[in-house]
Amino acid sequence: MKKFIIILTVILAGTLAHGQQDPMFTHYMYNTLSVNPAYAGSRDAMTVTALHRSQWVGFTGSPVTQTLTLHTPVGSDQIGLGLSVVHDKIGPTKFTSIYGDFAYRIRLTEKSKLSFGIKGGINLLTANLQELELDQPGDASFNQNFENMLMPNFGFGIYYSRERFYAGISTPKLLEQTYYQGTQGAISAAKEKGHYYLIAGTMFPISRFVDMKPSALVKMTAGAPIELDVTALFEFDKRVNAGIMYRTGDALGVICGLRITDQFELGYSFDYSMTNTTFKYNNGSHEIMLRYDFIFGNAHRIKSPRYF
Repeated sequence: MKKFIIILTVILAGTLAHGQQDPMFTHYMYNTLSVNPAYAGSRDAMTVTALHRSQWVGFTGSPVTQTLTLHTPVGSDQIGLGLSVVHDKIGPTKFTSIYGDFAYRIRLTEKSKLSFGIKGGINLLTANLQELELDQPGDASFNQNFENMLMPNFGFGIYYSRERFYAGISTPKLLEQTYYQGTQGAISAAKEKGHYYLIAGTMFPISRFVDMKPSALVKMTAGAPIELDVTALFEFDKRVNAGIMYRTGDALGVICGLRITDQFELGYSFDYSMTNTTFKYNNGSHEIMLRYDFIFGNAHRIKSPRYF
């Protein structure tokens, strides 16, 4: 019974309820493309970023998420193309999304750009509800599995950038898809809700060898409190970074990273949930981030440092 309650709580919180349904990341500043298509091509190089998050380790049925994004400028620096793949597993449910991204950038001034982006793709849902351990065997609400349920969707975003500042607003999924109507309305609330994101960050030098890179991400969706992630990241000698993060009503954590070469960067973060629901049952959340810029012979095209 206890195992069932814990798993069901995670499922309802992450998939079926009218709350925050999209995966969360402490490395959100490295994962901008997954929520804002207007970011595509903004690093003036072909960039591949991989993220793995194990959330609430030790909590039965806890979320495990992987994200892979690829984006690059095409032709002139006005066009950007991208690909975003997200795989999210929560208890007996698996959710995979594959989206293509297109961005068009215009130069506002010599040092600033404004980009408009659209994304479109598919979401694939699988939920093996029959594998749950029920306290009432034969409950009709859990007799039907979801097998490769296919749902198309699309979204858009706007992204403003200059050398040491960026800001973007986006909604990656505009359509509110229905997962399951349920038995006699038992799970009639199983809908994918629209999410809205506001992201911003800057960089300013503290000394010759130390820079500060504060950033913030605001997440909004109907039926859930507004969530704010705030991060203060310090970069040392353009190679090593470390900082702290806070997520309103949820977690406090640390984040660090290493730029191994000018093209390859890796990062790690740990955050610990402070909510009563998960405090006693988890050992924190871990993330690993890898990012690589394929510069090749186009180094001359990179006109400014790639801070973001």
